[in-house]
Amino acid sequence: METGDNQRKPRVVRTRDLRMRYGSTDVLKGVDLTVERGEVVALLGPNGAGKTTTIEILEGFRKRSGGDVEVLGVDPDHGDEAWRARLGVVLQSWRDHGRWRVRELLSYLTLFYRPYRERVFDPDELIGLVGLTDHADRRIGTLSGGQRRRLDVAVGLVGQPDLLFLDEPTVGFDPEARRGFHELVRRLSGTTILLTTHDLAEAEKLADRIVILVSGRVVADGTAAQLAARIAGKAEVRYRLHGEEHVLSVADSTSYVRELFEEHGKAVDDLEVRRASLEDVYLALVRESEHKSEAVVA
Repeated sequence: METGDNQRKPRVVRTRDLRMRYGSTDVLKGVDLTVERGEVVALLGPNGAGKTTTIEILEGFRKRSGGDVEVLGVDPDHGDEAWRARLGVVLQSWRDHGRWRVRELLSYLTLFYRPYRERVFDPDELIGLVGLTDHADRRIGTLSGGQRRRLDVAVGLVGQPDLLFLDEPTVGFDPEARRGFHELVRRLSGTTILLTTHDLAEAEKLADRIVILVSGRVVADGTAAQLAARIAGKAEVRYRLHGEEHVLSVADSTSYVRELFEEHGKAVDDLEVRRASLEDVYLALVRESEHKSEAVVA
């Protein structure tokens, strides 16, 4: 149940019965989605689930076939330049002039936002935020992949957006670059973010809430812990007590472990609690939804 505080949070994104059809193919089949101010929401789903189509509709780049959509209080189909200036968009990849220097590009982009935004980022402040201070005067074409992705985020943040879209932000990253990008996103605390990703660990690390889309429908919406509880109500608890190994399946592992230590204290050894991982949850939900779709077709 939502608390009173949550109910008062402004909704930045709201869709109701969102539908999209290409020819005779229904790509979105009634998507209901909300994103509240300050939330980081991850949109997950297999290829062809409708993630990209959903994001493009929210950004105003694609007209929907049906349903209601509001982004920052505006129907994206009728969003003007002032509305677009409130959005930040970080695409999977984009081409630019490699000869531009980092500070030069960001300074130029601020000119487009100033007529619509009371505040835009000072280029040097923004460069510091994304960790590119030592590279401010380098040409973009000489940046590494991780540095370039940081610049992509800086471009999306120039106008201090009310809503930031991150589309598969770490595709092709090595582990070090991915870790650096995650740290950057955490520094954006308070910014409303909607991200799409195939990386389940990334979604679990970054998102306040996870929405799983399968075959054009939302099949799950909640925190990673809530989704895990939906799939597996019990957790596996392993421990050794007086040299004897115990393995139990319990509904409330937190209470069980607390009572275990209250009764046996330091005699408990090698304690391990295994709950359903996000990967377990995701695969189970996808299989369940695909099985239902096949049954309907049959």
